[in-house]
Amino acid sequence: MQTDFIYEALPTRVIFGEGKLDQLAAEIEHLGAKRALVLSTPQQEDWAQKIATDLGQASAGVFAGATMHTPVSVTETALAQVKASQADCLIALGGGSTIGLAKALALRTGLPQIAVPTTYAGSEMTPILGQTENGVKTTMRQAIIQPKTVIYDVNLTLTLPVGMSATSGLNAMAHAVEALYAQDRNPVISLMAEDGIRALAQALPVIIESPQNKEARLQAQYGAWLCGICLGSAGMALHHKLCHVLGGSFGLPHAETHAVMLPYTIAFNAQAAGSHLEPLREVLGTSDIGQGLAEFADRVAAPRSLRDIGMKEDDLERAADLAMTAAYWNPRPLVRDEILTLLRIAWSGGKGVA
Repeated sequence: MQTDFIYEALPTRVIFGEGKLDQLAAEIEHLGAKRALVLSTPQQEDWAQKIATDLGQASAGVFAGATMHTPVSVTETALAQVKASQADCLIALGGGSTIGLAKALALRTGLPQIAVPTTYAGSEMTPILGQTENGVKTTMRQAIIQPKTVIYDVNLTLTLPVGMSATSGLNAMAHAVEALYAQDRNPVISLMAEDGIRALAQALPVIIESPQNKEARLQAQYGAWLCGICLGSAGMALHHKLCHVLGGSFGLPHAETHAVMLPYTIAFNAQAAGSHLEPLREVLGTSDIGQGLAEFADRVAAPRSLRDIGMKEDDLERAADLAMTAAYWNPRPLVRDEILTLLRIAWSGGKGVA
């Protein structure tokens, strides 16, 4: 039992359940706001426009330009629309790209956010912003970045493609797995991490076989919620550092990068993390958690190599160099050549521990 720790709860109001999007107007009023700007990616613009129409006078319009890794240039464009629309509230409809944009705008304006996640990324539950400028992704943690309200409505996930369901779910699992051995871990977050990992491990295979299964979708949302709390409440380590480097500097897709890297980074840290990873061993039913995660990724048809998601072999050396700059705490000491070996294994989709 861990007996020396600090636990600080994050102040987010969570509305969970089927059909809860109907409460959006009431939540805007609950925040004391009157004009909400709806944010989305271009792919979800029609959905965002419908929400804006349904809000009527409570709508300040739609900005549908959110994109991966939260480029500062996109944030600046959106900021101009926030000011022009006189919005006093932000609604983020979508996954990590849209939620990241809302966070970046909140950081610059102080406006409250309502997150309406449609994936399992979990970033809606954190005070963490990752944004990209000049090919470098940086992260920061501030209270103003935390969404005020999160609405989880299972109906919004029923059209999430099975491939994205799998990678998004593995992304969420990564948050919880690293929280188990984080430097600032605590018993409450460890319990949430274990339950979140278990929920996603049970739900994702069902979703792959039956995408319209609401019970499995609800379970996956529940797991993502818990994993998001873990990300917001405990520090990150090598896995997240590498994913930020690979996404921000080489343009790899966010969820897919987490999905690819998870078996390799956890295998890399498994011995150093020791008993802290016991809950993961129990969920996977194996002592070889790197192999167990790889087999689970195969079971849900997730990508298994960096090469398959667009990483160039010639860029691995630079990625290793970037990973060593401003490196996160990690249970296993970070050595540049060992990181490069890890990346080479992940690039080829091979087996083994760096």
